[in-house]
Amino acid sequence: MDIQWYPGHMTKAKRQMQEDVKLVDLVIELLDARAPLASRNPDIDSLAANKARLIILNKADLADESRNREWKEFFEARSAGVILADARKPAALKKIQNLTREVCREKLERDARRGIKNRPIRAMVAGIPNVGKSTFINSYAGKAVAKTGNRPGVTKGRQWIRMGKDLELLDTPGILWPKFEDQQVGKILSWIGTINDNILNIQDLTADLIDYLKENYPGVLNARYQVEEDASAAEILYAVGKRRGCMVKGNEISFEKAAALIMDEFRSGKLGRITLETP
Repeated sequence: MDIQWYPGHMTKAKRQMQEDVKLVDLVIELLDARAPLASRNPDIDSLAANKARLIILNKADLADESRNREWKEFFEARSAGVILADARKPAALKKIQNLTREVCREKLERDARRGIKNRPIRAMVAGIPNVGKSTFINSYAGKAVAKTGNRPGVTKGRQWIRMGKDLELLDTPGILWPKFEDQQVGKILSWIGTINDNILNIQDLTADLIDYLKENYPGVLNARYQVEEDASAAEILYAVGKRRGCMVKGNEISFEKAAALIMDEFRSGKLGRITLETP
């Protein structure tokens, strides 16, 4: 299955980001903690060259705790400020103010030498679709200042948002890159809800997810659905469909409905804390 998704508005958004990044001191990049490399747009590295960097591993509450620690160390070793967070919870974002000043220390010291005082740090918030950028901004601001949604592509344009006297944030649309060279990346992004479900074969993707969970998180499927994990993915889909009443006309089991149910419960964390990549 060849997975590609690059709507036309993303080309325009990337061009706008190339202009806007000239206006900022810092790039705050949100990654999905369940898949930090797959959810990292390689274009942002080139867009943000020579800018201070802060990485927020968002949805850390859905990811494997031990893997969270490994990924935090991975990015810190590459000279980035890193925060593990659930962007829906303002308390998890308290460290950001101090960390933004820390990663922008050189800029602040340069301003001080020039006699520039009290100029807020200007930061661009970047990331792929549905990674939680607008949710992060709203939680950090303590009010709804950015549009949010549980589907990719809600943020279409840019907006500057003032966060007190020390920080201004520029919200940007989520952008992917034009072609996934590694189809495993496309598959992982589909699992976490980055790519529009309407263009995907959810049944095949869920079968692959089942195989991943059987190998890497044994017992998770049995605990949630009381299924035998030595069965095939198709047999597990059938068993889940039967147990959960995923039926179509004629009292037949709907593999598609069973697949959508498992995918939804994985994405919402009902299967437990699961990470899809290791450093």
